[in-house]
Amino acid sequence: MASTNPYAAYPSPAPRKKRRVFLWFFLAIQLIFLVWIIVGAASAGHTEPSATQMAQYCGHGPDSVLALYKSKADCTAHYSRVLSDAAGAGRGIGVALVVIVWIVVDFLLGVVYGIYRLAKRV
Repeated sequence: MASTNPYAAYPSPAPRKKRRVFLWFFLAIQLIFLVWIIVGAASAGHTEPSATQMAQYCGHGPDSVLALYKSKADCTAHYSRVLSDAAGAGRGIGVALVVIVWIVVDFLLGVVYGIYRLAKRV
C-alpha cells in the first residue's frame, strides 16, 4: 500500500549550521585590543630634549639646576635620562589603561551574551 503523504518522498532539509557571529565579533574585539597594546607599548615617543629645554634646564638663570651637577655635560646626560624614564612611565600607564578598558569591555560583552542566551532560551 502506498503512503498517503505526498511529501514523504522528499527528504527533510538538513539542519542549518549555526553561525557564530558573537564568537567572531568577540575575537575581532580581542585582536583590536591586542594590536592597540602592541602599538602603544612599541611607540618610541620624543625623548631627546630640545635646545630650548636644555637651555632652560641646564643653562644659567633663575630656573637652572646646573648647580646640582658637576658639569653641563653631566646635567645634559641626567636630563636626557629623566625624559626617557618619564616616557617609559607614561607608556606603562597608557598600556595599563588600555588593559583596564579591555577588561571592562570583555566583562560587558560577557554580560550581554549571557542576557542574550537567557532570552533565547525562553
